[in-house]
Amino acid sequence: MKRVYIDYNATTPLDGEVKAAMIEDLDIYGNASSMHEAGRDAHGRIERARAAVGALLGTKAQNIVFTSGGSESNNTVFQTMRRIADTDPRGRTEIITTAIEHPCVLNSAKFLQELDYKYNVTFLPVDDGGKIRMDALKTALNEKTLLVSVMTANNEIGTIQDIKAITALAKAAGAFMHTDAVQAVGKIPVDVEDWDVDYLTMSAHKIYGPKGVGALFVKNRGTTKSVPLFPLIHGGHQENGQRAGTYNSIGILGFGKAAELAKRNLSEYAKTIWRLREKLREGLLAAVPNIKINGHPTDVIPNTLNASFPGAEGEAILLAMDLAGIEASTGSACASGSLEPSHVLMAIGAEAELAHGSIRFSLGWGVTDEDIDYVLETVPPIIARLRAMSTL
Repeated sequence: MKRVYIDYNATTPLDGEVKAAMIEDLDIYGNASSMHEAGRDAHGRIERARAAVGALLGTKAQNIVFTSGGSESNNTVFQTMRRIADTDPRGRTEIITTAIEHPCVLNSAKFLQELDYKYNVTFLPVDDGGKIRMDALKTALNEKTLLVSVMTANNEIGTIQDIKAITALAKAAGAFMHTDAVQAVGKIPVDVEDWDVDYLTMSAHKIYGPKGVGALFVKNRGTTKSVPLFPLIHGGHQENGQRAGTYNSIGILGFGKAAELAKRNLSEYAKTIWRLREKLREGLLAAVPNIKINGHPTDVIPNTLNASFPGAEGEAILLAMDLAGIEASTGSACASGSLEPSHVLMAIGAEAELAHGSIRFSLGWGVTDEDIDYVLETVPPIIARLRAMSTL
């Protein structure tokens, strides 16, 4: 049976060049914190990887802190804000984020809110395309605002936010600016220096690198102008004391190679994957009556297509597709197993029934025209069959 993987927002396969580089580096066994030759060799390779990750984000290597992934990076930022708020002379304790953030941001914000009454969190609304309402942001910002955290591109519907404009408003109010760019890096140009963000999160396994390794951009790190960063994990001196633990050398080396490839292939990725995405979108609209494409029509990452199929339940669609060899998702992999409708789709105004009947198709390198043809041949009969059986 033919198998088609179109769940690249959940994770990507390891790129062949990344895999080859990691295999070659398996013999680099030295602890990167050791001072002998084996340690220096490992350390040097880690620093080259750091430079590659920095280059992908348009910044210097020194501004990159290696972590275990996006969730740790996001939690580190929020716990840093907690430490700042405890002694902030301006009394800043308010956090602004959005209603459509990834669960690790939403739950980090909610944790602070539940921890102490002094932390006030505003969850900004979005319009029906998933764009934050800038007027609501302007209203929410005040002298007590400590942090604004807005994701660059949504993991479910793919909508891209204007981070540069949002950052300008946050900075004008004296707040720190953080963006979760896990789904954006490697798909669209990301330039942290131009955007002027203070913190940015990314993850290796979203750009065809290994799982279990990510990065946090920290503005002006290591200088007198550095934004604050307090360690989430305490221990040794790794990462200048900002993230303890023995370096995941092989993971970091793979991350560096993946970043190098992502920078090199960015333009071709956007062109190739967008064409396939549009072929899928147009094909589904032509073949399946009464469907709705969710998210912004143009400001969207090139690989993501979220479609609602009224009259058919999302989990049933997903299972039928899987039996036919098509692997997609109903939303965030981090919310898999939840019976609740997508918080993202509810935030853009979808009714619960429509949110329950939605599928996220996320494409990537390796998806072919033949794969899209197979999806367009297979999915419409599945929807028709499920609708015929439905009591909705």
